[in-house]
Amino acid sequence: MKKELLSPDMKMAEVMNRDFSLSGVLERVGLSFGFGDETVDEVCRRGGVNAETFLLICNVYLDESYTPSREVLEKVDLRDVLRYLRLSHSYYQDTVVKSLRAALDVLMEPCGDTHKMIISRFFSDYTDELSKHFEYEETVVFPYVEAMLDDSADEDFSIGQYEYQHSDVQEKLDDLKKLIMTYLPAQCEQQLIQRALSELFTLETDLHKHTIIEDNILIPAVNRLEDIESAEPAAEEDTSDALSAREKEILVGVDQGLLNKEIAAKYNISIHTVITHRKNISRKTGIKTIAGLTAYAILNNLVEL
Repeated sequence: MKKELLSPDMKMAEVMNRDFSLSGVLERVGLSFGFGDETVDEVCRRGGVNAETFLLICNVYLDESYTPSREVLEKVDLRDVLRYLRLSHSYYQDTVVKSLRAALDVLMEPCGDTHKMIISRFFSDYTDELSKHFEYEETVVFPYVEAMLDDSADEDFSIGQYEYQHSDVQEKLDDLKKLIMTYLPAQCEQQLIQRALSELFTLETDLHKHTIIEDNILIPAVNRLEDIESAEPAAEEDTSDALSAREKEILVGVDQGLLNKEIAAKYNISIHTVITHRKNISRKTGIKTIAGLTAYAILNNLVEL
């Protein structure tokens, strides 16, 4: 059943009452409580936030199946989206991860050294992976989006490159939950296990929403910007199963070690089109890595060994 979308003339208190997890969205776009009977539009205008952007983030947060139309994306203020994502990163790293680490330390206190070492190392590996994921977005993706908005973007990058390798950093978190639920010794206190698991599940849910907002708002909105900037129409996603002649050419270029910009120059197409073709190739072959695509090209006689 499709959920009713939030609207600018709703009372902000009514929005928060719809799902209190939206209080996190409120904070991460730079708004705060104390709004009385003001509407969403009034609160956002007073806080210097685009109301359409705030509501779109809330609507995607509430309904993962909601896909905004092109008309809705045209009203989005990407700077507000970036502020939301950056503040989310700070919240995860400065608040959630620290709280979770403290909960795990207390939980593991009665355990032996082996259990402590394994859980601690596993959690550290996960937080390192999370940090690298955020660092890439903070140092590469977000500055690129801001440069697009300022008409000074580097043509060597495209949001498609980010989309192509975007992940929600979930697998290690799933494994950590399983280790805690299944393999901790009996002397661990049940309430402490529940506390740690509650924090893990909360982080998992919020990170998943974070990824959906990037996939359903950030990437489509930047794709739209790139289409406006590019004189060449973007290549459409090919729904057939066989590789097209152009896709085979792109695959040969990948096998030769060419960068996306070099492939684009070789065939006189935009880098955005190269990215779209590479996504089509991966979907059709089921292979994403360069090594795997090289093997595919050899086995299908597209290149010589």
